Amino acid sequence: MENEKTEKRIQHAHIIMLYLIIYDAIAVSVSYFTALWLRFDLRFSAIPPWYLEAWKSFALIYVVFCIVVFWFFRLYKSIWRFASFKELERISVATLITTVSHIVLITILFQRMPISYYLMGACLQFLLVTGIRFSYRFILLLRSTERMKTANNCMLIGAGAAGAVILRELERSKELEDKIVCIIDDNRNKWNRYIEGIPVIGGRDKILSAVKEYGIKKIYLAIPSLSGKERKQILDICKETECELHTLPGMYQLMLGKVTVNSLRKVKVEDLLGREPVKMDSRERRTFLSGKTVLITGGGGSIGSELCRQVASIRSLKRLIIFDIYENNAHAIRLELEDKYPDIDLVVLIGSVRNSRRLMQVFEEYRPDIVFHAAAHKHVPLMEDSPCESIKNNVIGTYYTAYAAMAYDCEKFVLISTDKAVNPVNIMGASKRLCEMVVQTFAKKISAGKASDLPSLHGKIPYGKSRFDEVQVVAKPRTEFVAVRFGNVLGSNGSVIPRFKEQIEAGGPVTVTHPDIIRYFMTIPEAASLVIEAATFGGGGRIFVLDMGTPVKIVDLARNMIQLSGLKPDEDIKIVYTGLRPGEKLYEERLMDEEGLQTTSNELISIGKPIEFDEDRFLKQLQELMVAAYEDRADIRDRVAEMVPTYHIIG
Repeated sequence: MENEKTEKRIQHAHIIMLYLIIYDAIAVSVSYFTALWLRFDLRFSAIPPWYLEAWKSFALIYVVFCIVVFWFFRLYKSIWRFASFKELERISVATLITTVSHIVLITILFQRMPISYYLMGACLQFLLVTGIRFSYRFILLLRSTERMKTANNCMLIGAGAAGAVILRELERSKELEDKIVCIIDDNRNKWNRYIEGIPVIGGRDKILSAVKEYGIKKIYLAIPSLSGKERKQILDICKETECELHTLPGMYQLMLGKVTVNSLRKVKVEDLLGREPVKMDSRERRTFLSGKTVLITGGGGSIGSELCRQVASIRSLKRLIIFDIYENNAHAIRLELEDKYPDIDLVVLIGSVRNSRRLMQVFEEYRPDIVFHAAAHKHVPLMEDSPCESIKNNVIGTYYTAYAAMAYDCEKFVLISTDKAVNPVNIMGASKRLCEMVVQTFAKKISAGKASDLPSLHGKIPYGKSRFDEVQVVAKPRTEFVAVRFGNVLGSNGSVIPRFKEQIEAGGPVTVTHPDIIRYFMTIPEAASLVIEAATFGGGGRIFVLDMGTPVKIVDLARNMIQLSGLKPDEDIKIVYTGLRPGEKLYEERLMDEEGLQTTSNELISIGKPIEFDEDRFLKQLQELMVAAYEDRADIRDRVAEMVPTYHIIG
């Protein structure tokens, strides 16, 4: 698609170039004929035949010569919507060269012409050649003037170089419906003067009165050299208005020539990643999902909803089923997908993965081919306070969903895991390691032809029988089980980025648990892409790991967010260290020592070799763990530690 667009742009540029060449050929000929006609009082019959014959004989030679000169001066390669003094300079030099050549060649080869012919011909040629090229800018200016009539009135604080750049950018920008109507600056020498036609009306004491007088909707602060104290004073005044406030990042951007309107946009999570976002969009993914019914549990969450977006973009998808316990999230993603993909066969269902009866009902009715299991409790401190809930939702919910996938012979079951499952020090990470072990157990039992050994776990729940005992599992299930392990996700619900943003907007402080804490980070689209990409590979209980680059210090993340918000760390916004939270460690690991890495056809994705364990013993312990979780026993962590040897209970 992108190649087609590029090809069309190239074709369009070539067509414009051809039109300009044809126009110039006509213009230079008409210019000198008109000059001859004007010389003899606009009477064609009064033109002496020898002058007319000389013009006719020289016209073709001159046209070819002019086009060669114009080509040499790149008059057919400029982007005329941005035409400036440089383009005017090149046209002037090209006109001078062609004029002198015209005088010399026509005089030597054919006939000496009247002096007025030479002068008027040169002037007319310059006007015609210049006019057509700068007319596009004139049209854009008219459009800009019309747009300005309905634009938002804005105030600019700062009459320096940065402010002048912002003025020009706003004038050129198609995207922004803003116009600067007044400028504020504390330098008295600039008062009652104009920049780009906009008045500098006074200092900061005029801000409040000017907002009312000019009907200001937005205020742009564009003084990169301001100290933190002065910036705060001006911002405090601006806060008394109801205007939307945009600030320009620091002085270094001005020095590097990076000051543009785009510098005033809100901070994007991609700016904080410290590397280029990974984009994965293979043909294998599209082929893999083509004609399939896909079920996404937790489809309203951060990762789940992005999975829904990427899966829904596959045109040949048969059906997408979103399963989530939170109706607001499910409703939001439903509306989004229906607007963007009106032809999609979309089913949105409310329910919990802890409810086996509801799960079986969904699998029986819709028969999904592929299951992406994203439903989980993920917040470490909350799960430390409610460990049994972590086990019930994450571990037992995963088991129920995996069992249903096997019972109804799904093709693929993909578990969303986390790097916190590696050598976990919190119950959330340990529960996700148990989820990985569930996936490995299902894969091993199916591979060995012992799917019947997998217990239904019915009768172990205080709520009464599940529906698993009512389902006849196929003799030889074909379901492939895999897990996908990745790090922290930038911008996900409840993650550090939204928290930092709220703290910055409130004026600080920004709280960081420890100065040395580091994490691997991904964007939400990256995480979802990895999950889908991993699903295209084989099963066998494999754990797929993404190469997430170098881990990032959380304190550096905080400083970058503060700077990208136009403020200075430790001056405008303080950074406060609060100490590690329960269950939190300084760094996360992608693999346990025993796992090791294997490569895949995608260099960004590796496979962690599964750690061997006794699956039968694990299944027995799992049944006991489930009972303990539903009875809210205090020894739940000790039971988990018996099942996950790498789990280290802290405190």
